Amino acid sequence: MNKKNVFVIIAAAVALVLIGIIVFLTYTVAEQKQANIEAQNQMEQLKLDNENMLMSTELAELNAQFQQHENEAIKLENDSILAKYNDAKTRVEELVRQLNEQKIKDKAEMDKLRNEIGTLRGLLRHYVAMVDSLSKENAELRTENAEVRGENEKLASKVSEVSRQNEHLSERMTLAEKLNVTGVSLTALNKKGKTEKNVTKAKQLMVTFTIPQNNSTPVGSKTIYLRLTGPEGTLLGAGGTFSFEGQSLQCTAKKTIDYAGDEIAGIKIYWDVNTTLNPGDYTVELFADNFRLTSRHFTLKK
Repeated sequence: MNKKNVFVIIAAAVALVLIGIIVFLTYTVAEQKQANIEAQNQMEQLKLDNENMLMSTELAELNAQFQQHENEAIKLENDSILAKYNDAKTRVEELVRQLNEQKIKDKAEMDKLRNEIGTLRGLLRHYVAMVDSLSKENAELRTENAEVRGENEKLASKVSEVSRQNEHLSERMTLAEKLNVTGVSLTALNKKGKTEKNVTKAKQLMVTFTIPQNNSTPVGSKTIYLRLTGPEGTLLGAGGTFSFEGQSLQCTAKKTIDYAGDEIAGIKIYWDVNTTLNPGDYTVELFADNFRLTSRHFTLKK
């Protein structure tokens, strides 16, 4: 083999190596670029999720502030201004509901909401300043007229009571989305569907309760899961499973309702008795939307 052929072979080998390196680098750069795009998208989504939570908190606080000053706004003698105040308060409540139902998906929509919150917050400050101004005028009148002073003391007491009510409302806001239940009862029924005093003869157990009005709870279909535990500590029935705090729990029975924020009275969940029940203490637990709604104990006698 002469030197020319050797040179050609070496040059070809070098070219192949260079081509391989170029292909490798091109693939690596493309792969890194795609990874960077995906990472950026994830960061933007996390940022948007965080801003959703911040907006939800800001709206909840603004809503509480409007509620707090609602009774004071009555002192605005101008009907047009009072109507604008009520419109702003209603808009805040609507924004809270919309954000609970569907999270914001892009920056433009987030900026629009942020601007609107700023406008509403400015309106609230304006109305509060007007109320404060009126309060100062009333204070001057109290110094001149004893009867007016007595009326203003009553007003101050009323405002204080409203403030206490609003403090209680603020405490409940952390669980605003949770369904509430009242009037929970457990009743044994005979084969005719009538109340059976002797639990050993029961053919059904009926749990009755009421869901009161709650405008903060997201509306829609709600599945309520019932867990009945007998005196022996064992779960009665096998009505399927549901998720609660990351675990899968067995339920006795379940019922699906359409919740629109209004009170639903007399909700009943039945369990058909498939064994002889013993007298003693029974535990009723109700779950929905990953919340334990209630846990009550009832004594059924023989």
